[in-house]
Amino acid sequence: MFLSETAASGPTFFNLVPLVVFIPVIGLLFNIIFGKWLGEKAIGWIASIAAGLTFLVAVILGVSLLNHPEEVIVPLVDWISIGELQIEWAFQVDTLSVTMMLVVAGVGTLIHIYSIGYMHDDVRFQGDPGRYRRFFVYMNLFIAAMMVLVSADSYLMLFVGWEGVGLCSYLLIGFWFEKGKDGIGNALAAKKAFITNRVGDFGMLIAIFIMFGAFGSLNFGEVFAQSAQVSESVILAITLLMLVGVAGKSAQIPLYVWLPDAMAGPTPVSALIHAATMVTAGVYLITRSFPLYETVQQAQDIVALVGGITALFAATIAVGQFDIKKVLAYSTISQLGFMVAAVGIGAYAAGMFHLVTHAFFKALLFLSAGSVILGIEHGHHHLEHNSKGKKGGTEFDPQDMRNMGGLRTRMKTTFWVYLIGSLALVGIFPFAGFWSKDEILLEEQMLFPPAYWILIFAAFLTAFYMGRQVLMVFFGKSRSEATEHAKENPALITVPLIVLAFFSAVGGTLNLPRLHSFAEWLEHTVTTIHPVEFNIVTAIVATLVAAFGLFLSWAVYSWRYKQLQDLPPAKRPDDPLRQWLGPIFTGMENKWWVDELYSAIILNPYVRISHFLAETVDWRFWHDWFHDSVIARGFKVSARFLAGAFDLGFIDGIANGIARVTVRIAGSLRKIQTGYVRNYALSVLLGVVVIIGYLILR
Repeated sequence: MFLSETAASGPTFFNLVPLVVFIPVIGLLFNIIFGKWLGEKAIGWIASIAAGLTFLVAVILGVSLLNHPEEVIVPLVDWISIGELQIEWAFQVDTLSVTMMLVVAGVGTLIHIYSIGYMHDDVRFQGDPGRYRRFFVYMNLFIAAMMVLVSADSYLMLFVGWEGVGLCSYLLIGFWFEKGKDGIGNALAAKKAFITNRVGDFGMLIAIFIMFGAFGSLNFGEVFAQSAQVSESVILAITLLMLVGVAGKSAQIPLYVWLPDAMAGPTPVSALIHAATMVTAGVYLITRSFPLYETVQQAQDIVALVGGITALFAATIAVGQFDIKKVLAYSTISQLGFMVAAVGIGAYAAGMFHLVTHAFFKALLFLSAGSVILGIEHGHHHLEHNSKGKKGGTEFDPQDMRNMGGLRTRMKTTFWVYLIGSLALVGIFPFAGFWSKDEILLEEQMLFPPAYWILIFAAFLTAFYMGRQVLMVFFGKSRSEATEHAKENPALITVPLIVLAFFSAVGGTLNLPRLHSFAEWLEHTVTTIHPVEFNIVTAIVATLVAAFGLFLSWAVYSWRYKQLQDLPPAKRPDDPLRQWLGPIFTGMENKWWVDELYSAIILNPYVRISHFLAETVDWRFWHDWFHDSVIARGFKVSARFLAGAFDLGFIDGIANGIARVTVRIAGSLRKIQTGYVRNYALSVLLGVVVIIGYLILR
């Protein structure tokens, strides 16, 4: 039934592709309907099995592409039929879409399994175990929405998944909506993500409208086939408006501001959003739209510059953060900048390869950070149980790296996997990031040197802030009692970390020179890809830059940090860089005040205008004056006139006048009604005489 065809090299099963959407939907529906009768582990495993089966289908599709590497369209139903707009709900199976399916479902499955253990504790720490089922329903929905996005064969179907992941991010970032600063911090973070992405989605929608007007279709194949026949100015408008959408989804300047606040969601959510799903959508969109971007060089240059500047800018902010997840959040923005810069210059294989390896080590880092937070939470709750949970009247923050230290000996598994993830992110040989990041740097060096130098500096900062994080979290002495009582987490949490650590270590084999080329796999879909030879000079330069960053972080946060610990607490700075960099470090710590700038030029004026419209225009003018004075008083005056002068005077006057005339006529006629028969007989006689006279005269 599901055997699509038998190619010369083996069987294919492309008709299975709808299952990548249906399976997670079935999983979430099962938990919605029957979850209230199931235990936590059953709910978690049902969701995880749904994600795992989705990954299995993606693997089968990948094997089918090995046998038949050409693009296959699998129609499901006729979706929209309006005039010239004829769109099927159809799935596109090719090496690009299946690569995304494998990443989303594979990493997503490990995150689901990890969440079974993590959320068991988190819902209790947050005081609401009843939300456990809701979490896994949202997670399955996220996988389903992402699968719609990457399997679409048209921009409109892609946009459905695009909006779906935006909705899921809102639900999951605000999962603990009543928590956070002032009891609304998490809700505000979710709203910020949702609204910021709506700005990007507006650009995406306008691009789709222009595209349909220019091409008469939204189908990928039909649009790309006509791209050479449409004016460059139209395609430039489409591609730049798409870039606005990319800036929203993949957190590029100027719409990156939502992603750090997404840390308000539970840690598995951070891993799913940052590593495998929503933020990769923009990189995928540009790669999928390569025939359009290659038509106009200006669009490619702008995309590359946006990516490079974002990579460097976010890296500087990561240096000044103390929240363990915020460091990783800005790292994600920076690494997405690397990917966008790569696909912007046409290095699609390098950008997508880094997307794949980044999914491994960034999911590993976020989940490992969650393991650290959970371990410290256990230590903190142990102290609370013994009435020692608070100090100085302030709440303890388990995510603040200034409260950590010394976890290398207390959480050994988490330490080793975190170290592997960090080395992979930094780009140290032979870990996965070494191969993917160096390929981006090589192509930037050849095709767009300005972005190369920007990314080299960003790579140095990456090594520095990751070295800083590892040293502050795992080395030195414990800087809080909760950290001293931290303990390693159970296997349900650590085993997914070990699996991700394995792929973070060996993921580079997906694109080893002369052994296996990721570019050769991808060029069946992205036809302009040309494999790039490994360059030892670029690799050495990038490695030396990373090594220097790690050495400098050790010098600052090991050697200098120990010296600072000998100072009295009142004179001890929380970070050595604060002494040396002064206002520059303050700027990094405060994210260069971009949020404050947006508040000053966008949010605050918007709020003031809203207050003016609500209070002055709507209430004082429209309600108090127009409603009460114009409408209400006008109604009363007109009502009095209609009821008095018009109704009583005119209408009643007519009716009463008719009545008086009728009375007078009746009074006159009554006089001839005497009641005597002789009078009536006389009247009859006179009448007869009149009639006879008339007849005679006639």
